[in-house]
Amino acid sequence: MIDRTVVHMDLDTFFVSVERLHNSKLIGKPVLVGGTGDRGVVASCSYEARKFGVHSAMPMRTARQLCPEAIQVRGDHEQYTKYSDIITDMIKENVPVYEKTSIDEFYMDLTGMERFFGAYKLATELRQNIIKETGLPISFALSTNKTVAKVGTGEAKPNGQREIPSGTEKGFLAPLSIRKIPMVGEKTYHLLRSMGIEKVHTVQEMPIELMERVLGENGTMIWRKANGIDNSPVEQYSERKSISTENTFEKDTIDVAYLNAMLVSMTEKLAFQLRSEQKLTSCVTVKIRYSDFNTYTMQARIPYTSLDHSLIEKVKELFNKLFQKRMLIRLIGVRFSYLVHGNYQFDIFNDTAEQIQLYQAMDKLRTRYGSNIVKRAVGMELSQRAAFNPFNGRRT
Repeated sequence: MIDRTVVHMDLDTFFVSVERLHNSKLIGKPVLVGGTGDRGVVASCSYEARKFGVHSAMPMRTARQLCPEAIQVRGDHEQYTKYSDIITDMIKENVPVYEKTSIDEFYMDLTGMERFFGAYKLATELRQNIIKETGLPISFALSTNKTVAKVGTGEAKPNGQREIPSGTEKGFLAPLSIRKIPMVGEKTYHLLRSMGIEKVHTVQEMPIELMERVLGENGTMIWRKANGIDNSPVEQYSERKSISTENTFEKDTIDVAYLNAMLVSMTEKLAFQLRSEQKLTSCVTVKIRYSDFNTYTMQARIPYTSLDHSLIEKVKELFNKLFQKRMLIRLIGVRFSYLVHGNYQFDIFNDTAEQIQLYQAMDKLRTRYGSNIVKRAVGMELSQRAAFNPFNGRRT
């Protein structure tokens, strides 16, 4: 079996770094990016702030208590999206296969490039060009699979690079904390620590069957990752992927309240699908087909998100701009496109920790009992209306 050559590239403290491009006074200072209120959440923090125990997704109030001298910045998601797109275009132009897993994180499969250019040299020059063109710090690691490359990038930070050659994967991982292994979250970490497991080498020496008994299927996957085994492919990124839904009415309507309620319901379901698949969208499209069969669409680029209320606001805005003819409507549709895999499932610039917890709780209920188990009041009114309306919509 031929060894693969996989590069993981990650922008360092991306949001903070973008803010520092526009405000040099932030350089070298502890910086918190996120919601500015006491109930806000840290979206990103500088290395200077991390020394005080601050980390992303922490309540802003706690972060300020740990690091009172930190400079707090609300953040500009449009700027972050702009720089992410610039870097995506640079990677697209220089590598054969790449996967964009979030706004600031990429995998590249450079297998075979050694014969023509040198994979490590190619990754090095790409990193240098990104730094030169954008002014943003970025780190990477090259190895034989995605897991080892990702862990390697973490070890190369800040603003560095590293190669983990074939055959050295286990030795590289062995002395690291088990926290470094992808899939080891807070609960799993504390469970493993309660078993006396602190370093990766301990997991490497354990029977895989024991890990499976303790953690089920996740235990098997963690054991494989700890041993540097990961066959998952780099999935070619495509901005044209989308999800959509349409509703054709049995009877054409001009009832704006009903149309808005339908749009809210459709958007809620699509947003839940995004979060379920750990995806984010940066483009919203609304479609209207009138009774004369003329069809119109309008779209808008937005900061990456998977939040109901952010998407509902944009969908309503587009619908109101598009619905100018005041004719009977036969069909409405909503599409989210330019999708990326993403871990930033919540708007941590504007939402409170309580809102984030509410979304998580609702999604758990929807996953367990179905997408209709929790919905906004307007959606419940729509369901009640549909029950008594012989001309309710049909999904197409």
